[in-house]
Amino acid sequence: MAQVTVLYFAGASTATGQYEETVTLPTTPFPLSPLASHLNSLHPGTGLDKVLTTSQWSVDAVMVHEPETCHLKGGEEVAVIPPVSGG
Repeated sequence: MAQVTVLYFAGASTATGQYEETVTLPTTPFPLSPLASHLNSLHPGTGLDKVLTTSQWSVDAVMVHEPETCHLKGGEEVAVIPPVSGG
């Protein structure tokens, strides 16, 4: 079974109560675009779904602008990057 390390920042970390998590992929290769649904199924009722709708992704420290074209094979580090506000 292939696994990825998911890094949670800001609101995603608050929703999950974690900064990092090892996630088993349902299939490999696994498209990045449905990863949000998979993470929501692991953390139901936490508000993560709302955070993920506005978040961006990075894979191995590279921003992913088209998640539907990115496929995870296992071993990657995937970061959930919510929008940041400040003054």
